[in-house]
Amino acid sequence: MQATVGSAERQRDRTQGAIDDIAGTVDNLRRGAEASLARGRRALDDARPASHEDIRELRAEVRRIGRRLDEIEERLPAKRSGLPAKRSGSTAKRSGSTAKKSGSSAARRKPPSS
Repeated sequence: MQATVGSAERQRDRTQGAIDDIAGTVDNLRRGAEASLARGRRALDDARPASHEDIRELRAEVRRIGRRLDEIEERLPAKRSGLPAKRSGSTAKRSGSTAKKSGSSAARRKPPSS
């Protein structure tokens, strides 16, 4: 009886070790599969074209950045070279307005003479 108990305990320990090895392998496989799925999702997200909502969000962000830049430029000290600290019309240009500066080459062009 005593010999059978010892043999059964050793067999149980070996079986438990094998089960632990299998569980570890399955866990590693699961983690690897999850990582592969995550990489695949990122690749698909990177490959899909921008939606209207994506573009709307980007435009809003560009406007916010433009406003912050305007605020920073207003706080900068005036240049000593006699040039104005800020060009006129720079805010309109960044915000997407189609307003043209009066000194542009298009405004200086003269119509052809007949």
